[in-house]
Amino acid sequence: MAEGVDLALVIALDGSASVTFEEFNMIAGGMAAAFRDPLVAKGLTGGPAGASLACLLLWSGTGAQKAMIPWTRVASAADADRFAGMIDDMPRGVQAGATAIGEALLAAITLLAHLPGPAARQVVNVVGDGRSNNGIAPGPIRDRMAAAGITINGLCILHEEPDLLDSYTNEVIGGPGAFAVICPDYAAFAEAMRRKLLRELEQPTV
Repeated sequence: MAEGVDLALVIALDGSASVTFEEFNMIAGGMAAAFRDPLVAKGLTGGPAGASLACLLLWSGTGAQKAMIPWTRVASAADADRFAGMIDDMPRGVQAGATAIGEALLAAITLLAHLPGPAARQVVNVVGDGRSNNGIAPGPIRDRMAAAGITINGLCILHEEPDLLDSYTNEVIGGPGAFAVICPDYAAFAEAMRRKLLRELEQPTV
């Protein structure tokens, strides 16, 4: 069996029609910048096992979920930088459609079921700008994941739905230590993503 890690992290990114191509590029750039932050790299590598696993799941409507970056071991700052480079180079690999958060959570379960090695913690980081409006409801899937000890956190981009945090709180986040944060618009995304990762990795947000 492969070596164990401190954290298995699924970044579940909204690729639905509400996210324009310009906004998608801003998200990808901001997310890559967050993974290049030295404190984020320290959080990914500073646990007892000295490493984490990360992957990126892109999703939109029913049947439109794809792992754009497979499970990648991050055991150094250089590994974190390579993962950031893969985000920078990521195409928009699913059809822009509806917002099926429940389906995205199911896809995340499948990814976590095929980890290349054991992980002390499993976290799904859902990033989106709208409430679920397609496919199965996210709430029951969230409950199943939380019961299995999986944490689902959320980053809500509020440029279209100012009350999105309420929806994520009620239907999406769950599990040990779950939380959701808000981002007012895409221009603020990079810093919001950095601070969210640091909170997940239990590093100070200086």
